[in-house]
Parts: sequence; C-alpha cells; structure tokens
Amino acid sequence: MIVGTIGKRAVPGAALLLAGFYVTNAGAQLEQTISADAQLNEAAARSQEQIDEQREAAEDAGVQYARYVLEADSYERFNTRLAERIRSQEAELASIEDQLGGIETTTREIEPLMETMVQSLRQFVSLDIPFWIERRTERVQELESLLGRSDVAISEKYRRILEAYQIELDYGRTLEAYEGRLGTGDDTQTVMFIRLGRIALMYRTEDGSEVGYWDRNQGVWVEANEYVEEVEEALRVARQEGAPDLLTVPVPAPTPAFQESRP
Repeated sequence: MIVGTIGKRAVPGAALLLAGFYVTNAGAQLEQTISADAQLNEAAARSQEQIDEQREAAEDAGVQYARYVLEADSYERFNTRLAERIRSQEAELASIEDQLGGIETTTREIEPLMETMVQSLRQFVSLDIPFWIERRTERVQELESLLGRSDVAISEKYRRILEAYQIELDYGRTLEAYEGRLGTGDDTQTVMFIRLGRIALMYRTEDGSEVGYWDRNQGVWVEANEYVEEVEEALRVARQEGAPDLLTVPVPAPTPAFQESRP
C-alpha cells in the first residue's frame, strides 16, 4: 500500500497518482464536453434539417397553391368559353330546325312547280319548230323520269330543269347547220338543216337541187327553190365559211289568233 504523505514530506509516488487522477478526470470531462458538443451539434443539425424541411414544405405548398390558383383560373376561362360555345351551338341548332321546317314547306311547294315546269317544257318543244326534235324530246323525258326518283336531291332536280330551260333559251339566239333526216318511209332523205334562231328552219338536199322551209302556220315542210341562193348563203354563214351578213330567209306571215268581227 502506498501512502501519500509521511509527516510533512511528500511522497513522489502519491503525487504521480494524484496527477494521474486529475489528468484522468480532466480527460473524462473533456470527453463529456466533446460528446455534449457533438450532441448539441447533432441536435442543431437535426433542427436545421427540420427547419429546412418545413421551409421546403412551405415553399412547395406555396408553389402548389399558386399552381392551383392558375389552374382554377384556366378552368374558369375554359368553362366560360365552353358555355359561350354551347349557347352558340344551341342557337345554331334552333336556326337549323327553323330552316328544316322551311325546307319541308319549300319541298311541298316546289315539287308541283317543277312538275309544271317540265310539262310546260314538253308542250313548248312539241309546238316549236321541229329542230333537234329527238334530242329535245329525250331531254324532257329524262326530266320526267328524274322527278320520280327519291335518290336525287330536289336541288339537283331543279338545277337540271333550269339547265334544260337555258338550253332552249340559247337555241333562240344562235345560227347553226346540221345534218338530219327529212320525211318518212320511202320518202326519207338526208338533208342539211339550217336553223336561224327560232325565226326560220330551212333545209337543203345533199345535191342542192331542192331547198325548203318549215311553215309554222301550216305545220308542214314547204319546198321553196326560189330561195336557193338565200339558203346557200345562210348555210355558209352557219358553217362559218362566210362573214355574217343580212340574210333573207323564207318566213311565212303570222296568222292572227282571232279576227275582229265587223257588223
């Protein structure tokens, strides 16, 4: 056993032991201090992390809120435009319904009108001078067949009728020559027809030995060889072989529809 002191004299071994105790104690305190500081630093770091996380969460919430506000505003504008479009479409649908009602009424009114127009055209062709008679009669027959078809739109039927009327109108202001057949049975012969509008319809045989014209009043062909030169001139103009000039053609005098009775 080592004794620290003997009387008033210090023992070196005891001093060393005491010094070691103090050193050990100081080291332990230092370690405790360092450990405490480390714990404080760790706690501060955790606190800072929590603060950063809360700040980031707050920033994320702010960003999300701003985005939600923008999205809500965008949805509101979209809903406004959609509502306006819906109102516009509803108005358009109402207009279409009114138009459909008008179309039904128009359909009921225009079908009898078209039938009357085709009947009038047939009558006109039958009473007109007999040029292109087969072609024109066939055109009227096609229109009559067209009116009975349900797979053809009314607009197309009406367009075809107007087209036929336009063709007939053009006949009245043109000069043309074309080859055709004149007569019936054994008397049929090939001739050249010359049409001057609807004023005159003339013919000339192939050898030029005979010319004539259609007498509208009598409804017959009349031989008129005295008009040979006039018919030849009209034929040259119709063929564009001569310059247009004043033509003299056989035109029968009109017959009055009625005569005034005299006492």
